[in-house]
Amino acid sequence: MLLISSMTVIIFIITIVVMMLATLLSKKTLLDREKCSPFECGFDPMNSSRLPFSLRFFLIAIIFLIFDVEIALLLPMIMIIKSSNLMNWSITSLFFIFILLIGLYHEWNQGALEWNN
Repeated sequence: MLLISSMTVIIFIITIVVMMLATLLSKKTLLDREKCSPFECGFDPMNSSRLPFSLRFFLIAIIFLIFDVEIALLLPMIMIIKSSNLMNWSITSLFFIFILLIGLYHEWNQGALEWNN
């Protein structure tokens, strides 16, 4: 019992020493204004927060979320192909992909996919 107790104390001391060394070695020595300031979608955080901004940032984020959810819904459909009725699976998959293609076509017509503006 004494051996287990002494091993616990030794492991505890080693852990504390390693954490202190990591803290000392990880300190940043150069304080740069640009590195220390937060980055908010290309805005300077020191300016007024009431300046007009481009809605392009939000449009890009929404398009990313749409395609991210699309992948999260399409991958399980591939996995359940063996355990489901092929006709029902085909109709559901084609309907879902058709809705996504209509959305993609709409975004394309609205100019949301043109990145050079």
